[in-house]
Amino acid sequence: MRIFLSVLLFVLVSCHSHSKKEAEKRFDVSLLKQNEKFRLAGAYDSLIALNKKYYDQANKMNYAEGKALCFINLAELNISLENFQKSQILFDNAKEILDGSEDNIHKARFYNVYGRFNVELRRLDKAFQYNNEAMSFIKKSDNSELKNDILFSIYLRQAIYLTQKKEYEKALEYFHQAKKLDNTGLADCAISDYVYMRRDRDSAYKYITIAYNKANIGGKEDGIALYTNTIMGEYFLNYKEYDKAEVYFNRALKINEKTKRIYAYYAKYLYNDLRVLYEHTGDKEKAYFYLKAYTDAFYKTNTSLLATINQDMESFITVAQQDTHHRQSKIYWIVSLSFIGICLLGLYAWRIILTLRKRKKILSIEAENLKIRMNDNKQEEIIELGKKNDSEFLDRFKEAYPEFIAQLLMINPSLENSELVFCAMIKLHFTSKEIASYTMVQHRSIQQKKYRIRKKLDIPGETDIYHFFDTLK
Repeated sequence: MRIFLSVLLFVLVSCHSHSKKEAEKRFDVSLLKQNEKFRLAGAYDSLIALNKKYYDQANKMNYAEGKALCFINLAELNISLENFQKSQILFDNAKEILDGSEDNIHKARFYNVYGRFNVELRRLDKAFQYNNEAMSFIKKSDNSELKNDILFSIYLRQAIYLTQKKEYEKALEYFHQAKKLDNTGLADCAISDYVYMRRDRDSAYKYITIAYNKANIGGKEDGIALYTNTIMGEYFLNYKEYDKAEVYFNRALKINEKTKRIYAYYAKYLYNDLRVLYEHTGDKEKAYFYLKAYTDAFYKTNTSLLATINQDMESFITVAQQDTHHRQSKIYWIVSLSFIGICLLGLYAWRIILTLRKRKKILSIEAENLKIRMNDNKQEEIIELGKKNDSEFLDRFKEAYPEFIAQLLMINPSLENSELVFCAMIKLHFTSKEIASYTMVQHRSIQQKKYRIRKKLDIPGETDIYHFFDTLK
């Protein structure tokens, strides 16, 4: 009888253990699939609600690794929102759970996302290290659909990090490994981005077209469609097909408007692409508009959105902390963590202020350089009109140098248009031979004109005529 009872107990425990593992597996698959769906769609509210719901469910199941997944999902969301302080707190909560876990797939997910976090903090070597750890853990896990999804992300990130390290051949190998596990077009898009930067136009177009067709099936407007339209625009911009580039950038802007609550950081890159596009096409007004939009987007701290995000994150973190501290029954840690959090937030805010100040200087310089380039373009246009002896030359010169012409007429109001044209050419430092060639007269006639202009403008014989005109505005 005792043997029978022992066997029965063993069978019951085994069945319960197997049933619990199956429930946990269903939990993981359902959570991560829905989380990725909402993340790509830019559905911020749905993503927050989903992870709150699953956190409560994991609590009831006594499934610590499930709670860690919720922390990781929200940490990833905050990376996209550039809310790095919150990300770090959420990652710390996840790591505290996973340090005591033997579940390889959860650790792979953690280190993969934590690697991305370190890239955003400009710690490429750390990111590479953490992604290798993710690779190590995923290879130890059992085969499953979930494993393939995480492995795809690991391969893709490994390729991106290797590209940044300039190890291009290895990067391409990982891009293609990721492509085998992907049907969204994301890998094709990343390969296209990589290939056109290597100046292989035909291959780049092949991959970006495949990516675009996959990403835009059924008119989808999600994170992948946002990425593919941007890369397609950058491809055409790179090869000077500006009309096509503009179409795709505008599509990306439209998608970004829908997904910006999760991809809040993305708009500034689109504005910068459009700024470059309109600089190339010579549309100065739009170039200025998007330079300003880029600058504003970089500094804008959308107070209401950030307040909502922080409120959601604080609420989630508070629930998690209450759960932990209830078990530990030590109020001391709440006070200590709060104090450390305040210190870190203060330090983070100080670092952000310094970064923004530096960036403001850089953007001011960029704006000034754009003005200079625009003025240089005007100067080149006027010089070209002068070389052609075009009838519009004097009018365009007056627009660019109104005070110069006014000063000449103050000295001698009787100057004729032909003499003003001659003075304008000297102001632009055309040589006597060049003026003779462009106006189709003999060199001797130009010398005589110079002598007459000296007389009419009262220029002393010892003063260089070019220097005299340089002193006039």
